[in-house]
Amino acid sequence: MEKTLNRIHPVSDPEATYFLQVSWEKDLGAGFGIALSDGQCAWTGAVSEAEISREADDVEMNREKYVEELKKALIAGEESVGRYNFAVSRDDENTECHFSYERNLKDGSFRLGSVKLQKVLSPAEVVKGLIGWCLDCLGRLQAKNEHLQKENERLFSCWSDAEKRLEKCVEAKEELEADLYNRFILVLNEKKAKIRNLQKLLNEAKESAAAAKYTRDTITTTQMVTGEEKEHDGSTDEESENLAQSSLPAVPERRDSLLGSPDVIDSAPRRKQRQRTAKPERTGSKMASHQTELPAKEKLITKMNH
Repeated sequence: MEKTLNRIHPVSDPEATYFLQVSWEKDLGAGFGIALSDGQCAWTGAVSEAEISREADDVEMNREKYVEELKKALIAGEESVGRYNFAVSRDDENTECHFSYERNLKDGSFRLGSVKLQKVLSPAEVVKGLIGWCLDCLGRLQAKNEHLQKENERLFSCWSDAEKRLEKCVEAKEELEADLYNRFILVLNEKKAKIRNLQKLLNEAKESAAAAKYTRDTITTTQMVTGEEKEHDGSTDEESENLAQSSLPAVPERRDSLLGSPDVIDSAPRRKQRQRTAKPERTGSKMASHQTELPAKEKLITKMNH
């Protein structure tokens, strides 16, 4: 059976102090018992499940919500101070006690329920039971406190060990970081040296490629110039031969012009001069061919005169 013990001050007599004990089996909604004492007298009573349902209907509240309100009013204790009011009224002979509980609102209050309690013939037994329950509760709390204290000490010891291990881990981490940093510096320097060597080789390869390209371009340009010169020499020879052939047929038609015209005499020197300007190295060969042509022309002229 579950029990709770609270200290209350009725609104009808705020200076008075009462001890309220509520007991129930499984759930407060299934019914509960009440024991009330002022230290000299004691009253007991019970509230059934049917009465709880009837009171919930009277205040027009859902039964589950009404049970929650009862728990807050009768069990919460100090947490419900100021939110719930209690009223105690006794008859002249103290044989009966009317106990009621209310919920405070902003502009008033409404009654949650009430119960009639009967006077106990031996209140000392009730008081004795209340004190015994308090002592049992105090013993349980002390045992729980001791258990929590031991658990706290254990956790503190674990925390101290963990802190020491953490400090060792931090030291090992710092040593490892320093070692890794030194190794990293060595590897980095080696990589830098390799990169510098590769850059040097790359620059040398680029210079070699540029020099080879320049040589190829020079050779190609020289070959092109040589080919053009050969083509130009061939065209000059062809022009000389065509000019000599074109001058021969004009002899039979104009014999006097060949003898008296200065163009025939000057034609060869002009060709020689043009050929000498275009290609000096072939001047000798062309002069020899011209000298062979002149006797032939003279012979031809002599025959024509005879």
